[in-house]
Amino acid sequence: MDLIKQKRGVMTQRKNETIVDETFHVWETRYGMWSAETIESYDIQHGLTGMYRDNVIEMMRFHLKHAREGTLDSITRVVGGSNVGVDL
Repeated sequence: MDLIKQKRGVMTQRKNETIVDETFHVWETRYGMWSAETIESYDIQHGLTGMYRDNVIEMMRFHLKHAREGTLDSITRVVGGSNVGVDL
């Protein structure tokens, strides 16, 4: 079932969107990956993307648990970076 979400005045359609644990949405992106984002009323705003739906759900639960406990910075890190080589 596809759900429609109003965001910044534009209607967007998310493929295979479901709500998990009444805390966050998970949906398939147009590139075949999976994304998750906390619901708007949740006190922690967080989102992530991954290759498989089950992995995204597991990692979102992990991130939210550690964000709530205040330990997320001590157990996560950014690998690599992005730079397009042009100043905008």
